[in-house]
Amino acid sequence: MERAMTVEERIRRAEEIYERRKRNEGLTVIQEEKKDKSEKKDIKLLKKMIVQLIVCICIYLVIYIIQNNQYIFSEDFINKVNEIISYDIDFGKLYEDSKNYIMSVFQKEENQSNSNSSEENIVEENQVNNGIGGAAEETETSPENVEENQNLTQEEQDIMNVKNTTSFIKPIEGTISSTYGFRETATGSVPKNHTGTDIAATTGTKIKSATDGQVVLASEEGDYGKHIKIQIGEVSIIYAHCNALYVKEGDIVTQGQEIAEVGSTGNSTGPHLHFEIRISERTVDPQKILEL
Repeated sequence: MERAMTVEERIRRAEEIYERRKRNEGLTVIQEEKKDKSEKKDIKLLKKMIVQLIVCICIYLVIYIIQNNQYIFSEDFINKVNEIISYDIDFGKLYEDSKNYIMSVFQKEENQSNSNSSEENIVEENQVNNGIGGAAEETETSPENVEENQNLTQEEQDIMNVKNTTSFIKPIEGTISSTYGFRETATGSVPKNHTGTDIAATTGTKIKSATDGQVVLASEEGDYGKHIKIQIGEVSIIYAHCNALYVKEGDIVTQGQEIAEVGSTGNSTGPHLHFEIRISERTVDPQKILEL
């Protein structure tokens, strides 16, 4: 039979067990610390290997460049580099584009200034006509003139307004192949109500601007093919079915300036210029404005 343990023996036994456990925990902590140090040491070694590898690669590249310096600094290699640089950035073209843009901005501002001056002159003339001019008022607002204007059709009024406000020259020399208004068409794709005058000419014939103005549209879409729309006040002129366009939207053009070439683009049956005149977007007969 086992002897019953006294209280003192039990306390001593418990203290022994506690001391053993404490020693075991201390060993575990020491082992974990050693493991952490070992892992840190491995990471340092890995970093050191990577640095050494990078250094070796750099050294190899330097040696390669020294050995092949005849090619790297050769005329052929330098020419290829210059070719790539000139291909990516064309400084001459960049300069020309910038200069043209700045000039167009100045021209646009000048044109707006001239338009404002013209509007001021028109206002002054209207004031004179409305009662600040003595005898001239009686001539302008006489009942005979009012009645005459009221008897004119809208088309006649538009033609008179275009002639009074805009100066025209012939855009090209050629043969009239289709006049303004209703026409008999050979194909169903050609509209019967013709909004302009067709002037036949050989492909490539230079088209001159019939007026001064600003290019408000330069397009290659639709039945008109390649076409330009130039605006001057309320009057706009369309040059359609062109082979090539010399101007772009926003450009300021002068009367007589070459703006396009005759062609047969869009809904066209042959090379010709479709010449169309509008006032407030209402078309008028070009042959009643100028001789074509």
